[in-house]
Amino acid sequence: MRQLLLAPFALLALAPGARAADDPPAWVKPMKAVHAKFTGKPGTLALFGDSITDSLAFWAPLEYAPKEVPAEIAKSLDVVKKHMIADCWRKWRGGAYGNEGRQTAQWAEDNIDAWLKKLNPECAVIMFGTNDLNGSDEKTYDKRMRAVVEKCLKNGTVVILTTIPPRAGQEEKAKAFAEVARKIATDLKLPLVDYYAEILKRRPDDWNGALPKFKAFEKDVYQVPTLISADGVHPSAPSKFADYSAEALKNNGYQLRSVLTLHAYADVIARVLTAKDR
Repeated sequence: MRQLLLAPFALLALAPGARAADDPPAWVKPMKAVHAKFTGKPGTLALFGDSITDSLAFWAPLEYAPKEVPAEIAKSLDVVKKHMIADCWRKWRGGAYGNEGRQTAQWAEDNIDAWLKKLNPECAVIMFGTNDLNGSDEKTYDKRMRAVVEKCLKNGTVVILTTIPPRAGQEEKAKAFAEVARKIATDLKLPLVDYYAEILKRRPDDWNGALPKFKAFEKDVYQVPTLISADGVHPSAPSKFADYSAEALKNNGYQLRSVLTLHAYADVIARVLTAKDR
């Protein structure tokens, strides 16, 4: 899936939830304390995860987004492009950078020290769990993910945690793992991208591209017009929905994750990484 690279897109805003100026999220103050310990290069963003992160269909296409985009996404994209170093769009990929296909939270726990030493990232987007569904349980998953997150925080790296997407054939376990990630985010006061919930909000009944109704896409699994590809595991990336209209964000799983991540990271940059009172 690493080689699936999408063309530049016309993007539609997916704005973060509105919040009063005097009512910041619960994670702001704790993440400012984490960032105060940071000793690395500002603008560094690590992407820690499995194939859903390693794929260049995630995050990288935003580097070449059109100049004219809807206001909300233009605002987030401008914030990110002014702060993040360019290498973090696509060059920070592969096992040495903390993202590789078929990997699990155990792999992350085993290697997080090496990644932090090599990259010393200011911020890290973390999503493991899809492969853990095959051989782990909720308690073990929770333990390993907490260990990874806590090492990042100790390093001075602000963490944006992400829930895994739903998975065909393991619907209930994926739901439980998503809840584990939410609990970790609540306990450790982390910004959270609830990818699982956002998928179900848009496609509550037919997110699964492996359903019989999508049988025609078995030979080209990523072209299925729903949010999870016809393999039932990875996000979709249908060329028919190569823009970021509301309709596209109901049909293109990688685009949806990229936009959610964009807004979350922009929020962290504004509230924590470049905040004048940090």
